[in-house]
Amino acid sequence: MNDAPYILTFGETMALMRTDQVGPLAHASTLSLGIGGSESNVAIGLQRLGVQAVWCGRVGADSVGALVEREIRAEGVDVRAAVDPFAPTGLMIKERRTPATQRVSYYRSGSAGSRITPEDINEQLVSGAALLHVTGITPALSTQAESTLRYAVNAARAHGVTVSFDLNYRGNLWSPEAARSVYRDIIPLADIVFAGDDEAAIAVGAGDPEELARRISALGPSQAVIKLGADGSLALIDGTIFRQAAVAVDTVDTVGAGDAFVAGYLAELVAGREPQDRLITATTAGAFACLVPGDREGLPRRHELPILQTREPVSR
Repeated sequence: MNDAPYILTFGETMALMRTDQVGPLAHASTLSLGIGGSESNVAIGLQRLGVQAVWCGRVGADSVGALVEREIRAEGVDVRAAVDPFAPTGLMIKERRTPATQRVSYYRSGSAGSRITPEDINEQLVSGAALLHVTGITPALSTQAESTLRYAVNAARAHGVTVSFDLNYRGNLWSPEAARSVYRDIIPLADIVFAGDDEAAIAVGAGDPEELARRISALGPSQAVIKLGADGSLALIDGTIFRQAAVAVDTVDTVGAGDAFVAGYLAELVAGREPQDRLITATTAGAFACLVPGDREGLPRRHELPILQTREPVSR
């Protein structure tokens, strides 16, 4: 890795299998194989936007673990993956039940990723980072994973490293009550918090987006960013409200759009750009992610960002 500023993230990345046609999984004749994980999505999104990213994780000593490592590394991300000989790489399956809806199933209980330890996160990597990005998925995986997240966040704070926290609630991993308890512990330790309005409500109670941002900010973060999907986004940054409309696209798959949004925002943040510019890039990156199936395939490169603003369908 060179001496350029980097963003550090860690978490579980799984093998991803998805059907290529609409209908029940039980009647699918073929499945596509890829990878998926929120934190590695963000790392790849950052890398494509020109920001060096480091991803730490744990995979099984199996072929899909090798796939995870290879695919993330192929994107230029600095991969620091521990190989666990006693647990498998996790798996998720996406089923497109109707043209407008899909179901994501996880097979990650006892997975290698859920067994991540503080030893898998090099403290020197934390201290040298421009920013540490974590999500609420990690503490939902296991007590050990939660301890690792707390270790990394505390290490970042001890070294004066900016902390970004995306709530990223997963209802099939834990209850709203369990999530709220952890959110309320981690939010005050973060400088930047990302949340959908429904996720923010778990942490601070129901309210309109501006009220949600103000309640999150009152817990400590200087930046509270509320992702609103088709309604765009809202951010409270150092006491000032910023709003950004969504980019209208013909949506194919929304999984990974939130991660793309985070990558766009953080890429502009470390580049020193203004809040509105951060939200514009974040919203544009999120729209790109919705245009193709898969978690990270549609993540844009920086030179592609203007594409969604042009009316000309062919570039020559």
